[in-house]
Amino acid sequence: MSGAERLGISAVVPAYNEAESLPELVRELTAALDALGRPWEILIVDDGSRDGTDQAIAALAAADRRVRGVSLRQNFGKSAALATAFRLARGAWVLTLDADLQDDPAELPRLVEALEQGLDLVSGWKQKRQDPISKTLPSRLFNVVTSWVAGVRLHDFNCGYKLYRREVTESLEIYGELHRFLPALAHWRGFRVGEVPVRHRARRFGKSKFGASRFVNGFLDLLSAAFISTSALKPLHVFGRIGLAFLALGLGLGVWFVAQWVGGEPMRVRPLMLVGAGLALVGIQFILMGLLGEMIAHLGAGVEYPIRQRYNLDAGA
Repeated sequence: MSGAERLGISAVVPAYNEAESLPELVRELTAALDALGRPWEILIVDDGSRDGTDQAIAALAAADRRVRGVSLRQNFGKSAALATAFRLARGAWVLTLDADLQDDPAELPRLVEALEQGLDLVSGWKQKRQDPISKTLPSRLFNVVTSWVAGVRLHDFNCGYKLYRREVTESLEIYGELHRFLPALAHWRGFRVGEVPVRHRARRFGKSKFGASRFVNGFLDLLSAAFISTSALKPLHVFGRIGLAFLALGLGLGVWFVAQWVGGEPMRVRPLMLVGAGLALVGIQFILMGLLGEMIAHLGAGVEYPIRQRYNLDAGA
């Protein structure tokens, strides 16, 4: 029997400088998972913290074998932490929540009920956010635009409190900062996505790790996610179509000038002739960009991030 068959749920916690909050989070999360009445594990990914988060994970893992963890060699970002956790999680269902105690583990039954009703991914919706308006206002705009682009209506795409079926996490390729768009990525792959309201608590320890730049980066990442996940999945299909259109226009102008020359019109350099040559060159460049994108996409597949330390985690798990 495999680990995925033995375990009912893996609770995944990406953590960056959250040493103070982890003991309380694990205590609350253990109580919530025990109440479900199915086998579970807690998997904590230390994303290169410098405040003793790795020591906190080691202590928690020593106290309970169901708590497992890894420490990445440096701060790669939340997407990297989630990608690592999804690769190592053994549960049939995968729960994600932030390490800062703002997500309430007691809300877990809401997510479980939604998944049992047929969803493949259920996302939390922080209806009453305990954050300043400098975060909540841009977040609302971000969610409206993301809903429109993604084609799936959610109020809170970036909420870290989510519950997935294992097949969803196994199908998602997460890198950069695409963790903000996991519901959109899942929807584009044909999975059923929904949301439920969850309680959001004020931060008790530390401070937010995200600055204002996350909103600009977020919109850029949205374009990237839409580009790689929609029907125009292959770079060559996108750039190639644009390139062929420019190339056809350029060659069409060239053929027209050749036809005039065959008909007796003297051949001489004209502005329109230069435009045709330029369009043909631009078209060739777009096609080459598509081929280059295909090569990069092929080489970048299957990235694994280096781990510095393991806790209750066998090398073959």
